[in-house]
Amino acid sequence: MAHLNMPYEVDSFHFAQLLGPGFPIPAYESPGDVRKEARERSRIIHKTFNSLHAIVTRHEETIQKRWLKKSGQQKRKILLECWPGMSAVHRPDFEAFRKETKEQRVRGTKYREAFVWPYINQEDLSKPKSLLLLLNARARHHPSHFAATDSTANHFGKVTHAIQPVYLNEYVMILNGATDPAKYGELIAWDDHPDAFEWMHTQKQFLPGDGLLVLETQERILRFLLDFVRVILHDIPEDRLTSETYPVQPELHLKTEVEANGFESLVVMAAEAPYRLPSRIDFKRMELLLEARVSAAKDHIWALREEPDYFADKILEIRDNSIEMLKDTKGNIHPALRPGVGPVVMARAIPNLVLEAYAELEFFTELHRQAKKLRLLHDKYAPTLSPAKDLPEDFLDGLLTFRHLLGQAAKEPLGVLRYSAVGSPPLRRFFVRKPPANATAARVMFEVAPRPGATPTKVEEQVIWLLRTLWEDSETLFFAQMPLVLDELERLIQAEPQAADLISSRIAEVISNASIIAQCMAQVNQYQPWARAFESAEVEKIEAIKERYAAWEKPLVSMIGGIKEKNFTRIAHLAETSDRRFFYPSEKRRTKENVEALRRAEQNLDEFWRAVDEINRMLQRTPEWVDNATITKKQSQRNDASTSVESLVRPLSTLYFSGETAPKQKVATTAKVKTKTKGEAKDTILTPVPDENVDKKAEPTPIRVDSRALKVFRTLFFNPGVTSTRGEVSWQDSIYAMTSTGIFSAEKLYGSAWQFQRLDTESQTRIQFHQPHPRGKIPFTMARRMGRRLTRAFGWIGDMFVLRGNE
Repeated sequence: MAHLNMPYEVDSFHFAQLLGPGFPIPAYESPGDVRKEARERSRIIHKTFNSLHAIVTRHEETIQKRWLKKSGQQKRKILLECWPGMSAVHRPDFEAFRKETKEQRVRGTKYREAFVWPYINQEDLSKPKSLLLLLNARARHHPSHFAATDSTANHFGKVTHAIQPVYLNEYVMILNGATDPAKYGELIAWDDHPDAFEWMHTQKQFLPGDGLLVLETQERILRFLLDFVRVILHDIPEDRLTSETYPVQPELHLKTEVEANGFESLVVMAAEAPYRLPSRIDFKRMELLLEARVSAAKDHIWALREEPDYFADKILEIRDNSIEMLKDTKGNIHPALRPGVGPVVMARAIPNLVLEAYAELEFFTELHRQAKKLRLLHDKYAPTLSPAKDLPEDFLDGLLTFRHLLGQAAKEPLGVLRYSAVGSPPLRRFFVRKPPANATAARVMFEVAPRPGATPTKVEEQVIWLLRTLWEDSETLFFAQMPLVLDELERLIQAEPQAADLISSRIAEVISNASIIAQCMAQVNQYQPWARAFESAEVEKIEAIKERYAAWEKPLVSMIGGIKEKNFTRIAHLAETSDRRFFYPSEKRRTKENVEALRRAEQNLDEFWRAVDEINRMLQRTPEWVDNATITKKQSQRNDASTSVESLVRPLSTLYFSGETAPKQKVATTAKVKTKTKGEAKDTILTPVPDENVDKKAEPTPIRVDSRALKVFRTLFFNPGVTSTRGEVSWQDSIYAMTSTGIFSAEKLYGSAWQFQRLDTESQTRIQFHQPHPRGKIPFTMARRMGRRLTRAFGWIGDMFVLRGNE
C-alpha cells in the first residue's frame, strides 16, 4: 500500500475509497509498535536458529535414521506434539479457500494458519524426506536466505484477503541479505536513508506489514523444528545435546530422486522445493527443456503429414474431446452430430489440429531462442551479480521479455482446455450445455454448466476445480498462479488413481505443454530478490515489450487468419476416418492387400494435406540436396525397396515429395520453421534440414544391452528379418531400456510427458516422449513412431543394439 503515499492518519472512509470496493481495510500500527514487534521476533528467531544449528550439526544423522524408521502414524503423532492443530492435508490454503466465501475471509478467516503456513501440514511432512529437507535447510542457513520465499509462500493468502498485513506507510523493513541479528527486521523511514524508498519501490526489501508476516512465519517454523529435534533426541539430556561429547559432524546427503528411483521427477522436485534452500534459475536446464519441446513439436508436425494412423488418432482425439460431444440440458446430442447435417465437427477439428501444431512450434521455438539468450547473458554477468545490486539493464530486459512471452504462450494450452476438457470422455458425465440455435452455432457461444444430479467424489471435485481454475482463467487463477495450480493438479493425478482416470490422453498432453511453460514461469518468479521487482520494472518497459511481441507474432496472426472453420467445410470429408480412409496396417505381415492398404492411406493423407496447403499456402516442400556419392553402401542397402520395411511403408506425403516418384536419396529428418519477423508477413515455410546432432558418415557404434532392453529396441526399430513378433512394450520397460544404455537419464515431467537427456555429449541433448494413457503399454505403432524419432534425432537404427556379451 505504500505506493499510495498517504499520511498516517487516514479515516476508514477515505481508505476504502482509495482501495476500491470489496477490499478490507488493513489495521494500522505505529512505527514504534512495528519496530518493537520486529525486534522481539528477530531476537527469538536468532536464539532459536542458533540452538537448532548447534544440535543439527551434531546429530543430523541420528535424527534422520530415527525419523525414517517411524511409521506414518508415529510421524503424525510427533508432528502434532510439536505443532498442535497442524493442518492435516496438503495445501490446506486451497481447501480453506473453497470452504469460505470472499466475505467470510475479509471479515476474518477461520483458517489463518493454513494460509500463513501452507507447506506445514501432516500429509507432506509425514513423507520420508520433506521434514528432513526442511530441517537441513533451516538449521544450516541463516533465516535471511528464506525471507523472499517465505513471503511468496503466503502470497495466496494475501491476495485472497485471508491474510491482512498491518499498514504502515513511508517505512521499509530490512530482511534480504541482513545476516547481522541487529539489522534483521530493522525498520527504516524513507527520510532516514537515501535508498529506503528505492528498496521499497523495487521490492528489494519489504513493506513493514509483509516483513512482520515473514518474521512471524520464520519464528513459528524454527520453534517447531527445535521442538521436533528435542522429541526425536529425547533420550539425550538437553544440556548435553551440544556438549563436547557430541562433536560437529560433516553434513549428510539425502538420496536424490535419481538415486532412489533411477529417474528424476519434476513432480517430486516441485513438491520438495518449499522445504529446500531457495535456488537460483538453472538457465541451462530451462534452455534444454525448451529445446527438447521444440524437437517434439517438429516431430509432431512430421508425423501428422507422414503417418496416416498418427494423423487419424490425433484428429479423432480433437473431435472426441470437443464441447459438441456434451449432451444438452434436455439430454439431446448436439445438432452437428445428427445424421445428414454434414461434417461440421470435423470442419472444426481440422483448423484446431493445424493451429495447435504450428502455434506450439512457433511459441516453443521463440521461447527456446530467448532462453538461450538469457543463459548467455547470465553467464556473462554471473561473476558480478549481487542481491544488493540491480540487474544489468539488458539482462533485466531479457527476463521481462521472456516473462511476457511465457504469459502469452500460456494462453494456447489454456484455450485448448477451455474447449476440450468438459467434452473429454472422462469428464462429460459432470457437465451439460445449453442447446445451440443450430448445428453451426459458434463454439464460443456454448454455455456449459454442471450436470444436475452429478455427484463427484472429493477427489473428482478437486480435479474439476483445478481444471476449471485453469480453463476459466479467472480471478482464482490470478490469485493462485498457473504454476501452483498445475503443481497441485499433477500431484493429485500422481497420487490418486481416480484423479488420473479423469484425464484423457489429449488433456494429459495439453497439461504437459502448459506445465513446461509454467515451470519456466516459476523459475523466473523465483529469481530472488530481483523477481520481487519484476512487476514494477515492467511498467516502464511494457510498451516496448509489446511492440516486439507484436512484430514477432505478425506471421502467426497471418496464418491464423486463413485457418477458419468456414474454409475447411468443403475439405472436411478428406479427414473423415469412419470409411477407413486412414487404415494403416503397418504392424501386419507384408502382403499385396496390406501394402495396397498402406499406399491407399498414404495417398489419402497426402490428398488431405494438399487441400490444406491449397487453402492456407502455409507450407512448401523442398528436398534437401545430398550427393549420392556420400551415401554408404550400407545406407543404400537399407534403402533398397526389396529388403527394407521402411521403403514399403514410406508415405507418399513425406516432405520431400514434389509431384514425382521420390528419389532414393538421403532425406533430412527434422523440420525447421523460418518466420520472417520484420516487414510484411510471409508464408510459413517448413523446410527439411539435416540434424546437426547426427554424424552421417560414421558407422554406427554398437550399443550393448541386456535381453530386457534388447526386446524393447527390437520393437522400436522393428525388422521382420530379425523379429517375427509384433507386440506391445511396457512403458516401464522402455524407461529401463533407454537408461540401461548408459546414454540417457530419464525425467518425469507433468501430464504424460517424459524427458530423456543424453549423458554422453556435452550438448546434453534431450528428447521427450508421452507415456500412453491410461494404459501403461506402448502399442506397436506408437513404438515404431518412437523409433523413427530416435533415428531422426540421434541416427539410431535397429542393428546398433546387440546383446551384451555377444560380438
